[in-house]
Amino acid sequence: MRPPAQGAARRRRSGWLPLRRPRGPAELVSAGVVALALLVLAARAALAAVEALTAVRPVLLLLALLAGVAVAARYRRVFTARRRQRERLALLRLSLADLDALDDRRFEYALRDLLVRDGWPARRVGGGGDQAADVIGDHRRRGRIVVQAKHTRVGGKVGSPVMYAVKGTAGPAHGADHAVVVTNGSFTRDAMAWGDRHGVHWVDRERLRRWAESGTALHELLGLPDRSIRSARPRGNRLGGAA
Repeated sequence: MRPPAQGAARRRRSGWLPLRRPRGPAELVSAGVVALALLVLAARAALAAVEALTAVRPVLLLLALLAGVAVAARYRRVFTARRRQRERLALLRLSLADLDALDDRRFEYALRDLLVRDGWPARRVGGGGDQAADVIGDHRRRGRIVVQAKHTRVGGKVGSPVMYAVKGTAGPAHGADHAVVVTNGSFTRDAMAWGDRHGVHWVDRERLRRWAESGTALHELLGLPDRSIRSARPRGNRLGGAA
């Protein structure tokens, strides 16, 4: 066993000394003074932190206020723009001459705007692979409508194959409650008869004039029902037989 004197000498050389309890009144007083000094330093640090936060708080409040004002201004601009858009669409009237002058794409957008005017939130979806749907609208009470647009030269006719294609995709592919083919021209007699039998509505030039120019709502023009309770059938099978 190493002698105690050698162990103490080794600890002194390594710079490590064991802690021991204060001995005597003088050491107790010194330890108390040290502890009190540490408490005072901790209290001052906490007070300084509180003062720093107090000084920064008005700046944070100001920044939060400015951010709130900016967000409110943005929402106001968006709300105002949407209100003006609704007001503009509520007064929308398009003459047949206006519609005849459009190209296919702009004709689809015009039909979308007319649906929105009538209370159908709608979007244009026409393009490659559109599966016989150019515009789709969803109404809270009347369900989903799929519109196939056929912009033709004046005097052009839409035949039965278009009706077959719309009937085949409106329900299975788009979950439609109503399918409509709209043209600025006319339909063959067979196309109109087939559509009437199989629940594919058609809007020819005369009906388009009443819808776009006179302002008659499409659901009134076609007699689409007000369905307060949506059908419980799967969406893909909603489009049924003749309306």
